[in-house]
Amino acid sequence: MKTFFFRLSLSQQFMLLSFPILLAGTLFIGRWIGQQVEDSVVHRVGGVTALYVDSFIAPHVQAMARTDDLPESDKAALTSLLNDTALGKRIAGLKIWRPDGLVVYSSAPDQIGKRYEVEDGLVAALRGEISSEISERSDTDSHGQPLPRVIETYTPIRAARQGRVIAVAEFYQHPEAVDREAGVAQRQSWMTFAATMLTIYLALFAVVRRGSETIVRQQRDLSEKVAQLTALNAQNSLLHQRVKRAAERATALNENFLQRLSADLHDGPGQDLGFALMQLKTVQPQCCVNGASNPQCPATSLEPVRVAVQSALDDLRAISADLQLPDIRHLSLPELAARSVRDYETKTGSSVQLECTMPDVPATMRVKITLCRVLQESLANVYRHAQGKNARVRVSGDTETLVIEVKDEGPGFQPGNSRRHGRLGLAGMRERVEVAGGTFTIQSAAGQGTTVRATLPLTTNEEEMHV
Repeated sequence: MKTFFFRLSLSQQFMLLSFPILLAGTLFIGRWIGQQVEDSVVHRVGGVTALYVDSFIAPHVQAMARTDDLPESDKAALTSLLNDTALGKRIAGLKIWRPDGLVVYSSAPDQIGKRYEVEDGLVAALRGEISSEISERSDTDSHGQPLPRVIETYTPIRAARQGRVIAVAEFYQHPEAVDREAGVAQRQSWMTFAATMLTIYLALFAVVRRGSETIVRQQRDLSEKVAQLTALNAQNSLLHQRVKRAAERATALNENFLQRLSADLHDGPGQDLGFALMQLKTVQPQCCVNGASNPQCPATSLEPVRVAVQSALDDLRAISADLQLPDIRHLSLPELAARSVRDYETKTGSSVQLECTMPDVPATMRVKITLCRVLQESLANVYRHAQGKNARVRVSGDTETLVIEVKDEGPGFQPGNSRRHGRLGLAGMRERVEVAGGTFTIQSAAGQGTTVRATLPLTTNEEEMHV
């Protein structure tokens, strides 16, 4: 039931909850208003009749200002008023009470001389007030009431000149006329109140329904936006994977290109220059006879050519060696770091302090190549610009991240001026690291050395592991 309720729209929930409450409130307030109207009509009719009765009854009760009982002549006059005048048509019964609760006169003769419990209406009349209400009693407690249901009114009777209450007249009226008048007033009040509440309810329902429709429309639009965002997120994830695979393939293709370029330089120009150098070396012994130079031999003029060819060959071999990486596919990250540092020490004759706390975790070829290139370029910069002073390499990380740090105690520089001074190696390292999804930072200042730091994410995706 609760789940069904919350599946309804806001206007339907409002109707389901508010209508029973509004109906119950309308019935309760309508009944209360009806009761108030009925009491008002009863008091008004009773009060008007009480004034009429007082005008005819009070003159025949003035004897009680002097005695505790009515003379028989006054009793007979009262009986004549009830039986022979129009007053009897308005009154169904009459009692004259003494202040102590004794009935001194009654339209029912058997009630005369009896004493009853003083009721609230009698007490109010003894205080000088007129009390009127609809009385419903059974036969056992009627106290002389002529009908089971009557309008019972108590009115005080005062002494003519003294103004004090000397007795109380209790009279009964037929309730039919009052019921008709009260019924009309009740129906009118109920209809007015019900129409007012219905108007308010319809106005509130119109407002709630408009708000509910707005909420439903916004929820529908929001659901569509969420669906679109979900689809876009899926597309972005797919594009991200494609970019990662493209970057991986670009890295692999770049390395393959560098390897082919290295092989072409070695097998093409390198071989030609080597052959030319051998030819130049064979010419020199032919131009020397008995340790003396033949003045007609051009070997002396070929010596600068030989030196230039030798230098070009050395440069080509160095370039080829730097372009081509060894087979690193089956090496772990700690082994790659140690090998890169060892190659640097062999080439330069410098020493490097290596600290490797990286666990042996799987890594993609892109991460391995980036590690080798960053160490290669960073250590080359240490040798070139810091003369290899106190070079320190630290490789650390965990199962998700690889951190590479290369420090030296060289003269340092301003990192912001690296592009202006043509230091393309730093830009290449930064680009290589960022393509791999990592971050690249340089900390350096004049006279304080340089620290190169690269952070790379590690992935174990099977597709990337075999690119």
